[in-house]
Amino acid sequence: MSDIIRRDPRREWILRNRLHPLHASLAAPQDQWMGPNGVLRKNPHAVGFIGPNGIKRIDRSGSQTGDGGSVRRSGAAEVQLPVFRVEQPAFYVVVVPDMVGGRLSSHDKDVLGLAHQLVKQSSAARGEQGAVLAVVFGAHKESAFDTAGVDRLLHLDDSKYTGYAPEQRLNVLTSLERTLEVSQWLLPDSLEGGGDLGRRLAAKLKQRPATQAWALAEGLVTCRAAGQREDWQRPASRILLMANECAEPVSETRHEVKPLLEELARQLELPALISRIEDKGQVAVDPSAVPLGEAEFILSAGNGIRDFALFHDAAKALRATEGASRVAVDNGDMPRFRQVGATGTWVTARVYLAVGISGAVQHLQGIGQCDKVIAINTDAGCDMVKRADLSVIADSTDMLAALIKLVEGYRGAEEGEEDAA
Repeated sequence: MSDIIRRDPRREWILRNRLHPLHASLAAPQDQWMGPNGVLRKNPHAVGFIGPNGIKRIDRSGSQTGDGGSVRRSGAAEVQLPVFRVEQPAFYVVVVPDMVGGRLSSHDKDVLGLAHQLVKQSSAARGEQGAVLAVVFGAHKESAFDTAGVDRLLHLDDSKYTGYAPEQRLNVLTSLERTLEVSQWLLPDSLEGGGDLGRRLAAKLKQRPATQAWALAEGLVTCRAAGQREDWQRPASRILLMANECAEPVSETRHEVKPLLEELARQLELPALISRIEDKGQVAVDPSAVPLGEAEFILSAGNGIRDFALFHDAAKALRATEGASRVAVDNGDMPRFRQVGATGTWVTARVYLAVGISGAVQHLQGIGQCDKVIAINTDAGCDMVKRADLSVIADSTDMLAALIKLVEGYRGAEEGEEDAA
């Protein structure tokens, strides 16, 4: 991990917003902060602590001991968001997230943010409290449902819901419709399953869904049409298939994520179902054939790459889709359709690995929707390193060779375990 101190835009926004519930705690005096010119500033009056004899002491180890033997580290302390609880919900706004890779995607979090807004509006209009119910199928790895706005969680991890199982999942949703007071259904209108499942649900309930919806206000929903070139409005329906960036994710509260009661789960009255669809598993796809706009894992090359043959080998070993900065494309090292950025392709990868890319403004704009950004660069002060969630300050050639060796060793060990089994 790098010791470089990076800016936190969300923290800066909270400090500017005096009405935010975390403003008071974050506005406390700091021991150190980043100045406007990138120089680390320290508060000399905040260094040290008052000992039992009233004499000020300085702890050179990096921690300062205060009264009661408690220890505090320099820098901003971690602050817990307030918990929002709903004891007896009168109605539900149900969200069925895609959970790509077993985790909430940015699209899922946007839909949950909109659901939270709808619950607040409906609760004020009806005079009774509602809750956001998330329905999750199959195993998952998510541990942040609380900060995403989930009040109630229905987790169905039976193997029959794993993979492509639209009929089984639709069976559960229609049973929820009969059992609970569902105000609205929200699903991401995506290729990962939400778009298909939402349209199936609308046909089953004989309702007209709002598709590719991106805004909801005053009972009217705005949807994209004509190949994303036009917008049209219509009265909001009970089934909303939301586009990406339809709302701001929840950021100011934590929710209790209370599991749906087992007694209620037993009342779902799931009728016997003979599935007409058999999931044959995933089909292996060449990562180089995946368009940049749809890729989940991108290995991107910049001006710092000296051995492009090694770069292609690394992309093949990692099974990643190749991308490039504008400099690498202009130099003729990568084709134009591989260019990432505002002047190339805007990407939404779950993991974006930038190798030798300094981070021009246009490039950073193009990766703004990526979940995790990893930077490999020799310049510890470049903009890509500041933007990245994880940075490795090292030579690109050495790192790519090491990655190939590690991946090959890992997959060799997996194959050995399978043979032994």
